[in-house]
Amino acid sequence: MNREESENGREDMLIDGQKQGNVSVPSEFNVNYLKLYYAKLFPCADMFKWMSYGNDGKHPACDKSYVGRREFSFTLENDIYLRYQSFNNVVQLENSIKEKCPFKIDIGPVYSVDPAKKNAYAQSGDNVFTPVERELIFDIDITDYDDVRYCCSGADVCLECWPLMTVAIKVIDTALRDDFGFNHILWVYSGRRGVHCWVCDGKARRLTNEQRAAVADYFRVYKGNENSSKKVSLTGPALHPFLVRSYSEVLERFFETKLLLSQNIFSTEDRYEKILEMIPDKSATSELRGKWQTKKGSKEDINVVRWEQLKNTLQSGKYKAQGLRRCVEEIVFSFTYPRLDMEVSRHMNHLLKAPFCVHPKTGRVCVPIDPNHCDEFDPTAVPTLSQLFEELNIGGTRAEDENEWDRTSLGQPISFFRSSFLQPLLKSCKEEMESSYKSKLQQSKSPLSW
Repeated sequence: MNREESENGREDMLIDGQKQGNVSVPSEFNVNYLKLYYAKLFPCADMFKWMSYGNDGKHPACDKSYVGRREFSFTLENDIYLRYQSFNNVVQLENSIKEKCPFKIDIGPVYSVDPAKKNAYAQSGDNVFTPVERELIFDIDITDYDDVRYCCSGADVCLECWPLMTVAIKVIDTALRDDFGFNHILWVYSGRRGVHCWVCDGKARRLTNEQRAAVADYFRVYKGNENSSKKVSLTGPALHPFLVRSYSEVLERFFETKLLLSQNIFSTEDRYEKILEMIPDKSATSELRGKWQTKKGSKEDINVVRWEQLKNTLQSGKYKAQGLRRCVEEIVFSFTYPRLDMEVSRHMNHLLKAPFCVHPKTGRVCVPIDPNHCDEFDPTAVPTLSQLFEELNIGGTRAEDENEWDRTSLGQPISFFRSSFLQPLLKSCKEEMESSYKSKLQQSKSPLSW
């Protein structure tokens, strides 16, 4: 976290910032508010339940050491990092969070031994400290789309470019469920400029690094670097069914009905030249450039007109250059297809920010996103620390059986987390645990067992 940039108010949302210590923070993010948030609103018990995956119960198959081998990492004020924290019960976790008041909480893998004791194991000479389990995770950041969005850049995000994140959720979520058979998937707003995905099925958590890399590569279509004019190359005699489905069900419609207009992709010469560079036939690009440089009045939007001209030219059969056949699809993929941080997904030992943290640059809570209604998600309407405490103050005294968050706009996100993700996940964990236990009992009773 580089909070020093805010000293000069270089980011709009930090202009009204206030100093705490030697760090300038936005008015939405207040250390005293954060302490109250952890004391009253942070769903610590739910988070611990999730991380336990049913191993905190009384079933004889429970692994009592399981949650104590999970790494938690705290980032404190002034970028002080506390790696390899571990907790054996929810009281320990809750007390540590309240005491240390972390600006960020990251979650790492489950290790073979307690991560808090890793140095002792290292000194023993035995290489026993290794990650053994971890959710399959995905990290998508809108800054990686800066070459295809013109409304914002860097950490800035608005309602014109946020739909790129919505498209990413739709494409990845559908594939994870339909192509890989995963069920327990949590999407979370990062608090500022992106989304995180946690795939929590048992078979996902137990994937090796090699298997994780294979899943990540399944989603990979970007081959070029930031200096390449052509970042997507759809080769082969036929597109993979996953890419066909993504294109026909999500990407094409989004590009033509929303992105084309919201980003004015063909509106200026430098913008349409970037697209012409993706076309492998100089004669075709010359024809299109000639049409676009000759300004003709039209009642239709210029972006729509030029896109239709490009499609008609490339699909007319007039030009025969190799690679021209899929050029229209490649352009759409270049602008709309999810841009994953591949390294985060490939390795077990990557940290990922915990849900319900508060982003220190915005003061917004990292709330879950419903993938079935992700079109309705508005990052500018996500609750902030100051908003939550205004709501608490207005709410008056609470009933004995009422949670504090039920009186705030955090109530709905926590309710969704519980009912749509946590409860089905824990039910599945219990069933898997029972099935495994019965199978081992049967094997032990079998006369053929050795």
